[in-house]
Amino acid sequence: MDSHSFGLSAMLLLAATYLLHTAVADSVDRVTTCDDNVLQVHRLHCDHGVIDVVDSLYGRSNSLVCAEGKSDQELANTKCSRQGTLDKVKMSCNGKKSCELGLRAFRTPDPCVGTSKYLQTNFTCQEAMTVVTCEGSVAHLYCGLGHIIIIYGAGYGRRDQTTCSYRRAPHELKNVKCMRPTTLVAQMCNGRFSCSVTASNAVFKDPCKGTYKYLEISYACKRKG
Repeated sequence: MDSHSFGLSAMLLLAATYLLHTAVADSVDRVTTCDDNVLQVHRLHCDHGVIDVVDSLYGRSNSLVCAEGKSDQELANTKCSRQGTLDKVKMSCNGKKSCELGLRAFRTPDPCVGTSKYLQTNFTCQEAMTVVTCEGSVAHLYCGLGHIIIIYGAGYGRRDQTTCSYRRAPHELKNVKCMRPTTLVAQMCNGRFSCSVTASNAVFKDPCKGTYKYLEISYACKRKG
């Protein structure tokens, strides 16, 4: 094979790889969880990348979804949706590889009494960088020339006993259920080519007193314009 043919083949392979990667990143996944059990859990997961919620509905917009065993009356109202569902799912799931939500968190107030409901979420899995910054330190986000920061998700608190644990007392690491999602990082950094954020209670408020915390940020660099 001559050098021209080899170069052309390499370019075609690179183009094919890029298109495949883009198709995977931009494809939309849908998860539907029927609300027919007190302990129902809605689970989103990305094998690669992080969750970016497109839209979410708790209620009913289709008479055929989650219809098994339901009466016509329970399926009749297809204009039923609970306000605030999208914001709640985004806050809980954006920027994570996996996310679980109990449906009971959406049941009150009931958007349509007597209607059989479900939680349905459309989301994509986006390639992203994850930055973890221990409490008291500063997170530095940076994108190259011509690119801007897009925040997919951020949280301040603690979800395990190993992250940011060096020389910390056991009682400072015990509470692993105190990670609080935050939109502050997106407000501070979206659209900029660089951004610095201090991981502190002064910035994010203290979600769990006595626990040593850290800031998790998932972001990507997108071409400007």
